Amino acid sequence: MSLLNLLQATQVQDTIAKASESAGEVVHQEKTLRIIDLIMNSGTGGIIIIGLLFVMLFVALVIYFERLSAIKAASKADPSFMNQIKTYIKSGNIDGAKMLCQQYDTSVANLIEKGVNRIGKPLDDINKAIENAGKLEVYKLEKNVSTLATIAGAAPMIGFLGTVIGMILAFHNMASGGGKIEVASLAQGIYTAMTTTVAGLIVGIIAYIAYNHLVVKTDKVVHQMEANAVEFLDLLNEPS
Repeated sequence: MSLLNLLQATQVQDTIAKASESAGEVVHQEKTLRIIDLIMNSGTGGIIIIGLLFVMLFVALVIYFERLSAIKAASKADPSFMNQIKTYIKSGNIDGAKMLCQQYDTSVANLIEKGVNRIGKPLDDINKAIENAGKLEVYKLEKNVSTLATIAGAAPMIGFLGTVIGMILAFHNMASGGGKIEVASLAQGIYTAMTTTVAGLIVGIIAYIAYNHLVVKTDKVVHQMEANAVEFLDLLNEPS
């Protein structure tokens, strides 16, 4: 009789263990939540704000890759370029120097071409022309980069706006519940608050990193232009 009771107790324990494992699996499955579920559960306000943030992210990425390609094209450097310019100028072949500059579609070539076109005029005029050309080249390189900086600063603030809206919805549902708090409606407001904050920070971080990377690339091109401009002016200052 005791053996029968022992077997029955063992079966009951196995049944309870299996039930616990099944319940654990169910709970685990319920805790699994996809990103799209987070977005869809954030309410109308959250979906609108996250949609706006996705548009801003798309614009930021388009600007970044377009500017990165333009900066790389403008910074292509040929080590023999300045040596050829020196050879042409020392031999008096100004037209050859102009044609060489036109062959290179780079910021440095455009800068030197502006100086070559002013050869024969006072050195101050040549220097001023090169400075003006340099400002124009920098403006071309920095085109739309300020928009990227704006996105980097505005995206987290828009995300925080969603946070405020979500918390307002949560407290409104609590206040209008008449002492009974509906967990589902309260969770929706919290979803809106959390998901928009995360989305805004992600977009802001990506845009901020992209902006600083473009600034570093642009500074390198500007330094390259300044170095070649000084070398060109030194060439004109050499005694005949």
